[in-house]
Amino acid sequence: MRIHVKLFAVLRDAAGTGALDLDVPAGARAGAVRPLLAAAFPALERYLPRTALAVNRSYATTETELRDGDEVALIPPVSGG
Repeated sequence: MRIHVKLFAVLRDAAGTGALDLDVPAGARAGAVRPLLAAAFPALERYLPRTALAVNRSYATTETELRDGDEVALIPPVSGG
């Protein structure tokens, strides 16, 4: 099945893109997206463990089941004051 992935801030910079389509196995969970992205974009690997996940614009856990056509966003931690 195919999902749409959005990357923000440092993730977008490291991958060189803010959005991409990704093929995942049927029954995949949101947590499966991180290792797939790390394999495709090795520069992301150091950031991925600290990213939040959102599926269809709602925060999600690594166990959230994905469906064909879902949008998965990876959101890096932010700092500031």
